[in-house]
Amino acid sequence: MLFTRSVGLLMGCAFTFSVMAQSQPQVWLTKADRTALFTRQATGLKLSTAKNKQPVIVINEKETFQSIDGFGYALTGGSAQHIIKMSAPARADLLNELFAANGNHIGVSYIRLSIGASDLNEKVFSYNDLPEGETDLEQAKFNLGPDKADVIPVMKEILAINPKIKIMGSPWSPPLWMKTTYDARGGMLKPEYYAAYAQYFVRYVQEMKKEGIPIDAITVQNEPLHPGNNPSLFMAAPDQALFVKQFLGPAFAKANIKTKIIIYDHNADRPDYPISILDDPEAKKYIDGSAFHLYGGKIEALTDVHNAHPDKNIYFSEQMVVEEPDATAINIIDPVARLIIGATRNWARNVLEWNLAADPENKPYTDRGGCSMCQGAVTINGDHYSRNLAYFSIAHASKFVRPGAVRVASNEPDGLANVAFKTPDGKYVLIVANTGKTSAAFNISLKGKIYAAALDKGAVATYIW
Repeated sequence: MLFTRSVGLLMGCAFTFSVMAQSQPQVWLTKADRTALFTRQATGLKLSTAKNKQPVIVINEKETFQSIDGFGYALTGGSAQHIIKMSAPARADLLNELFAANGNHIGVSYIRLSIGASDLNEKVFSYNDLPEGETDLEQAKFNLGPDKADVIPVMKEILAINPKIKIMGSPWSPPLWMKTTYDARGGMLKPEYYAAYAQYFVRYVQEMKKEGIPIDAITVQNEPLHPGNNPSLFMAAPDQALFVKQFLGPAFAKANIKTKIIIYDHNADRPDYPISILDDPEAKKYIDGSAFHLYGGKIEALTDVHNAHPDKNIYFSEQMVVEEPDATAINIIDPVARLIIGATRNWARNVLEWNLAADPENKPYTDRGGCSMCQGAVTINGDHYSRNLAYFSIAHASKFVRPGAVRVASNEPDGLANVAFKTPDGKYVLIVANTGKTSAAFNISLKGKIYAAALDKGAVATYIW
């Protein structure tokens, strides 16, 4: 069997074998009992000569699906607040481990920012806060404000490590003066301020560009059917369609902004929401695709949206992934099978988890609807940080499935959830999660060659060759 021994952690670090020849087929393993945490194995994939009746994962490189934009996290205001407070050497160590792809670094390639505050900020703000009764239709008072203290400097350091990282911006709420209630939580966008809000997006993209931060895509509204967070906004599908086709799309076109417009950005239980907007040809012409979360619904709904509008892209923009502090086992198969494998097998070009960093108490978060249970991929305590479930689940894809990789076909034997990719440099990457009730020996077939593999119950492996 392939994994007859596990590799222990060295000095608390999750990695070993950093100097192995890169041409050798690689296996990176996480075991449920934590004896391997995204650890490179001493033995790579081996060709199998013996015939057996074990399950076979057959990879068909001739059947291709979507290209991949990247894997990563939300860099919330709270995440940036903790990172910027670290000493420069500690911060450099953390950011290089996360965003560089060489050596033992995990190569995060996609980041989501909140446009204004999210519920994981210390306090709520927008980029154009005014006293009640005042308005600013031309966005003359627009200012990136609080983000200049943490999000922007951290993002600049990330871009210095990976200048090609893709960035998505998502708003939780418009400025309060644009809403039906002068409150960050809930309410709706007043129709008379649709044009002003479109200009708000324009200014965001322009001002971030001036800071050297290119915004690849924006979503129109985070969780438009959940007005219970602080901040939040309710935006029905017909309203979002109207906003995009008559205001946001034309405003981007007039300002010559190429940033992608992505709709929905909510759970997989309402595929009718993005489909109804894409059914409107005047809205559709401005839209790049739809984004999803998985707090409700089934991941297969992403394919339903793809099938309804195969010319538009699918994104997976958020899912909270948490584990109990000091848990003896790591439930690595859940986020890998549901998100990394599930979303990409259903056409997602990216997978983003929520969120990058928090402190040991999961702070900060807002009052009246902030998330007190949202654990970071890393927990930061001063200059020290520890790696959590979200870190390892993203690492299994982000390090090897680089932007530009293409998903290729593979079957799924019972208990062996998997997804396969061909990378821009011609390598193959197969991510497998043993979701069955026992350890599993299996074969991997590609181009007439058979490789022998095995995974303990609850384990995940990434195979690269």
